[in-house]
Amino acid sequence: MTERGTTGRQYGGVHLVGRIRQRLIATEPAPAIDILPDWLPEQPFERPPVPAAVLIALVERHNGLSVLYTERSPSLRSHSGQIAFPGGKIDATDADAADAALREAGEEVGLRRGDAEVLGYLPVYQTGTNYLITPVVARVSPSAPFIPNPDEVRSVFEVPLEYLMAPDSYLQQRISRNGRDHSSWRIEHSGLVIWGITANLTRIFHDLALAAEQSWRN
Repeated sequence: MTERGTTGRQYGGVHLVGRIRQRLIATEPAPAIDILPDWLPEQPFERPPVPAAVLIALVERHNGLSVLYTERSPSLRSHSGQIAFPGGKIDATDADAADAALREAGEEVGLRRGDAEVLGYLPVYQTGTNYLITPVVARVSPSAPFIPNPDEVRSVFEVPLEYLMAPDSYLQQRISRNGRDHSSWRIEHSGLVIWGITANLTRIFHDLALAAEQSWRN
């Protein structure tokens, strides 16, 4: 018997999605006590961090798995034009981070909740803009095309999971803020550049769930 949706590449006779699931955090994680933001603002935070969630969607296609990204609308006040995962603030009406991530994906790109199966989570990530992001990883078998909501999203695209497995797909770059330098990841694909929070989260996903796949190829 095989798992539902065997379109993902298989190594060693075990389905890739099953191995990824085993490497993820099984239940929604709490922020680490000593969590630090990805960069330190010049002034200390004046309010508690805002809980948020993003969806790392592993989309099943005929030629394998891909990861869903969005290009944010240039009219947005925050992070306009940048590449992002679907996601946003966790509302009081959301049951949990997974509920928030799936709701946001539905609002932003029309992802149908019934098409998604939550596999697990990455560690909570704090941003220099004072958001606590819970990354939710899900397998998605789309029953309809993804359609960007023009109020929030300019375009939708997917990057093959095979590409994101390769360590040389990740480039490091230096960023200067308020006179301080820090490093960030950058991913270039099909003329688009994924950087900042989204690239950092993608790299964390690689290190936690994808890097071990190298041993299955040898």
